[in-house]
Amino acid sequence: MNTHAAFHRPGPHAPVAARIAAWPFLAATIICLAGVVLSYGFFVKTTAGQFIDESALVEAAVARRRIGTQAAQVLDLLPATSVVIAVIVVLFVTLARRRWMAAGLAIAAMAAANLSTQLIKSGLPDRPDLGVNTLSLNSLPSGHSTLAASAAAAVFLVVSPRWRPAAAFVGGSYAVLAGISTLINQWHRPSDVMAAFFVVAFWTALAALVVMRSGPRWNVWLGSQMHWASARGWTAMAAVLALLTGVAAALLFRSLSGPGSDSTVSYLLFGVVEIVGVGYGLTLAGTLLLTLPVRRRNRR
Repeated sequence: MNTHAAFHRPGPHAPVAARIAAWPFLAATIICLAGVVLSYGFFVKTTAGQFIDESALVEAAVARRRIGTQAAQVLDLLPATSVVIAVIVVLFVTLARRRWMAAGLAIAAMAAANLSTQLIKSGLPDRPDLGVNTLSLNSLPSGHSTLAASAAAAVFLVVSPRWRPAAAFVGGSYAVLAGISTLINQWHRPSDVMAAFFVVAFWTALAALVVMRSGPRWNVWLGSQMHWASARGWTAMAAVLALLTGVAAALLFRSLSGPGSDSTVSYLLFGVVEIVGVGYGLTLAGTLLLTLPVRRRNRR
């Protein structure tokens, strides 16, 4: 399942070819599939999960009133805006660097993610009646969140490794913000957003394996100090945010008291940290997945 990414450059310090193993990418797809299944299994199929998810959606009205209608309308535009930005960047990189294969794979992954989301949403049964006051119509995964996250992933796939840490963090932040916006605007529950992120990550991992193996000459890591976009700070920020929100989610989950609670924002905060934690966790994983295998080692 392994191959060697040949990278030839004349001179005494020619880099050693990087070995691109398939198993990390395939493992990532399995984890992402599990994320979708677990999101559905807990937040849709159990009473506790439904209550937590629906409470976050109801409490989002508080945030919507506080930020105002105009701010909410700005958030509405985030998914569509992300697509426009992604198309511009992908076209620029493709034309400037002649990365036709990578561009085709990035667009295919983006299309597959959005198509999968719609198929899953229409194929899953309605939410079961478990005694929670909620709409029965299935809304998992979120189409808006899939659109934003897949656009960010498309850019991530076509840029060179030196740009990927920054592209991952900025794109991941944009996707997280778009996901939170769907919650604040009460379009989707937190689990819908998380499932969308996992769907996008699944297709991104598959496309990334082909991108890495089909473009060995430009998929070369020059080091974190060779370019500002490669700085360790980008990956560190994603790791810190994923860790902090993970801890916050655990603490909030323990404090949630279930039906009869007089909470006004606790469930909303829990939903937000879920989205942020999953978003930046996948951002961190994607950055490592596409940079670690291609670190360039020079012969002495």
